[in-house]
Amino acid sequence: MSEQEYRQPPLSAEILEWIQRIRELSATLPDLESPEPGARRRAQRELSDLLAVEFTEAVPAGVLVDDLVVAGGTGPLRARRFRPGSSTGALPTMLWLHGGGWTGGTIDELLNERLCADRSLRSAVQIIALEYRLAPEHPFPAPVDDAVAALADIRERADELAVDAHRLGVGGNSAGATIAATTALRMRDAGTPLHHQTLEVLPAALRIVGDSMHRYLRPADRQSVEQLAEVYRAGAPLSESSPLDAPDHRRLAPALILAAEFDPLRDGATAYADALRKAGVPVRLRIGPGHDHASPGLTRRWEGARMWRDVVVAELADAYRTTPLPIADPALTTGTHP
Repeated sequence: MSEQEYRQPPLSAEILEWIQRIRELSATLPDLESPEPGARRRAQRELSDLLAVEFTEAVPAGVLVDDLVVAGGTGPLRARRFRPGSSTGALPTMLWLHGGGWTGGTIDELLNERLCADRSLRSAVQIIALEYRLAPEHPFPAPVDDAVAALADIRERADELAVDAHRLGVGGNSAGATIAATTALRMRDAGTPLHHQTLEVLPAALRIVGDSMHRYLRPADRQSVEQLAEVYRAGAPLSESSPLDAPDHRRLAPALILAAEFDPLRDGATAYADALRKAGVPVRLRIGPGHDHASPGLTRRWEGARMWRDVVVAELADAYRTTPLPIADPALTTGTHP
């Protein structure tokens, strides 16, 4: 596809309003462009929290939230646990890895806290969100090392943490989904496969894949995405750091892959679903109509985001064999997108 074929997708009024608020709020946060990672992350956190207050439903009643310390690749890491308040005993558990372009994001963001709490409550799956290390200070494989170590620690402390060690999985959003997918590969190679993997708006490859990258991303933005992937990869082979480029996808944990219709990453995610299927891995691919990369967080303002949430909840409950709270009929499509 030629450079001239970029086109603005027909986004909903709610997404367009959210994009406009990003522009307005960003103009008040000059440190978003800071070369210093700490200052830039603080500004990103402030922007994310301001948007979440407006666009994301608050933490619901009935969910227990507490802070933990778990093992990481080189030492202890913070984590946050979300658990239905009415639950008793060991629960199926998912280690969750937040988004943020491999260089930012935190479990402390209101967006992450609100979505994790809501999904845990509704699906009856315990979620442990991990404060993994970030690039450029800690590029690949540091975040994957952190996730692998955390999973081993959680499994070892299953009784203490009320974890069903036989139903322990991994999941992530955006950059966190890349880390989660690579973690699943690593766990398989170590002979300790996981129960399930949830990959939401997955950057499946640390390179440009598919027409969607050209159709929904301007050339200058594609260059920025490629540079960001290079910061995370830090020269590591694609065969090790890029899930789609792994040489063998057999015997991986069953996967839920959630993609957005107007996300530049959509075709890469569908290609990963195809690769897993060809390798004999059970896969559920759900594509959210009308969504872009981050619009699933707009649960306060947009019915489409609440429908996405309901599909995630239903899929998690099925994958971990729990009984979800009643929800509306899921309306995300199944299968690949033309």
